[in-house]
Amino acid sequence: MAPAPPPVRSKGVGGVRPRQASPRALAIAGGVAALVVIAIVLGVVLSRGGGTSGGGSVVSSSDISGLPPTGSATSSVALAGAADANALFAKIPQLGLVLGKKTAPVEMEMFIDVQCPICQAFEVNDLSTIVKQEIQNGKVQLHLQPWAFLGGQGSQSFSGRLGLIAASFQNKGYEYAKVLYDNQGTEESGWLTGKEMAAIAASVNGLEMHKWLVDVNSSAAKSIASDVDKLANAVKVNGTPTILVGRTGSQLHNVESAQEIALNRAPTLQETLHTIGAALKQG
Repeated sequence: MAPAPPPVRSKGVGGVRPRQASPRALAIAGGVAALVVIAIVLGVVLSRGGGTSGGGSVVSSSDISGLPPTGSATSSVALAGAADANALFAKIPQLGLVLGKKTAPVEMEMFIDVQCPICQAFEVNDLSTIVKQEIQNGKVQLHLQPWAFLGGQGSQSFSGRLGLIAASFQNKGYEYAKVLYDNQGTEESGWLTGKEMAAIAASVNGLEMHKWLVDVNSSAAKSIASDVDKLANAVKVNGTPTILVGRTGSQLHNVESAQEIALNRAPTLQETLHTIGAALKQG
């Protein structure tokens, strides 16, 4: 039996809404109906809170009420997968959104969306292999780029990534991302509320919740988010996940060929490892 083709990645607003990346979109017949559904979904998201990246608070003090002051994977409120998520990154240096040793000869840059189900599949099924085989041993340094485009401005892709960025201020963004993807809800369903973001944070060992609350609503977090959007535009990223690899300090290249990118398919673990291996040999 021939192997199943790689999943198609999310393309975001204005792009093709592929089957694997957005099952809900397949049920919508016609452009008018699509606009109506999007309007309804955005209305639900905004009414639930935590869906705006504008002037209001993304997470409120009431959202962290009842949670421990310091996150713990073993607490009674920890979410599924928290122990494994914390263990995976426990012995690897983190600095902001960068994972791995400064001396790593190869750099890997990964653009993700917190609502993207294909990003979730790569994180849950493949990233741990790269971490254990290439990052933990000092060969690769990973730069995470939390891009937001699903649902458009005001969606939970924009507000939800601020929780990850805020966790990175305590050098715990990768644990936060892993717990988030282990508990990801359906795209644009309104699942990533302030309370859910807080529950994710409370599942990360050593994360100071009050500091995280301040940071998630800060202009500093929003500034980093804006910088990621600008970078994605500058390097012409057109879907998530997108993975770029190259020698540290040199130009990075997409792990997919131009033909594969045109087909809007998601990068695979094999492609990523192959590109990392080729970059290592260049040294």
